[in-house]
Amino acid sequence: MQTHDIVSREEWLQARIAHLHKEKEFTRARDALAAERRALPWVRVDKPYVFEGPDGKRSLADLFGRHRQLVVQHFMFGPDWEQGCVGCSFMADHVEGPFRHLDHHDVAFAAISRTEVAKIEAFRTRMGWKFPWLSSLHSDFNFDFDVSFTEDDRERGDVFYNYRPQPFESEELPGLSVFVKDEAGQVFHTYSTFARGVEPVMAVYGFLDMTPFGRNEEGGLGDWVRHHDRYAAAEPATACGCAPQAAAA
Repeated sequence: MQTHDIVSREEWLQARIAHLHKEKEFTRARDALAAERRALPWVRVDKPYVFEGPDGKRSLADLFGRHRQLVVQHFMFGPDWEQGCVGCSFMADHVEGPFRHLDHHDVAFAAISRTEVAKIEAFRTRMGWKFPWLSSLHSDFNFDFDVSFTEDDRERGDVFYNYRPQPFESEELPGLSVFVKDEAGQVFHTYSTFARGVEPVMAVYGFLDMTPFGRNEEGGLGDWVRHHDRYAAAEPATACGCAPQAAAA
């Protein structure tokens, strides 16, 4: 265990106040960045994406429900996989609490994966999740939003991910995308983030970042995160390509 200076309460308070000034600077910078994000231009989504769920087919516009805004989790779950990605499951564990509130603040949520509906439903039941989760297996959606990759990409050895070329790591990678729908029913893509850009929705990291040992991970969340029903088994992390990406900048 790393040792720390042991000081008086007065000395601790002095150091804490000095750190508070930096925290306030970060808060103001974060607010400014969020405002800049909201001011980004939009792109109209003209392709008629169709997703499949347990209740049938749905369009991207259908996923909004009564809301004007939609957040999509690009959940890593390849067609040949038997279960969803550990890291994406970790992210999904943070969804239902916040979206009980966001549902009343004009925001809808859906997870989308490139696998069969039956596999999604089986895994959703196992994990106990209730949020909407659709299949894009017969759609270009995942490829168009740079979270799924082809055999040609694998053979070439590189992909376009997180807005730059990167070495091929997995046929599926994680991300979040945001959409808005206007009064005429037109859908616009407003924002996407990938790799560590998804961390703000993972409240566990917020807690860990306040603790003295922090995240205590060197290779990313794959060092310790498991499917939430597998902690007691202490099984090794699933090599699905998610953990290395979560550690990347």
